[in-house]
Amino acid sequence: VQLQASGGGLVQVGGSLRLSCAASRSIFSINVMGWYRQAPGKERELVAAITSGGSTNYADSVKGRFAISRDNAKNTVYLQMNSLKPEDTAFYYCNAEHGEDYWGKGTQVTVSS
Repeated sequence: VQLQASGGGLVQVGGSLRLSCAASRSIFSINVMGWYRQAPGKERELVAAITSGGSTNYADSVKGRFAISRDNAKNTVYLQMNSLKPEDTAFYYCNAEHGEDYWGKGTQVTVSS
């Protein structure tokens, strides 16, 4: 599975962005799709994940601000990010877990204060 993330950019504190992750094949049966992020000097961390059944999981730091969704018809997973904070600044990666892990190249999100 090839994954292409897009939608990152520079935004001010309190702003919003929507990330998209387009897959090269149907995501209907993919077990879990998720978004991870990695800030300079920090480890990669899970931001949000969604199962094939639609169950979601979020990092405590983004609960109530971020929302993950999937559009199986478009083979795309989205991450709606609202009320952005400077600490959300990171490189965001899309992940598909289906027997093994597949990673996209990621997209940079920068939140300026």
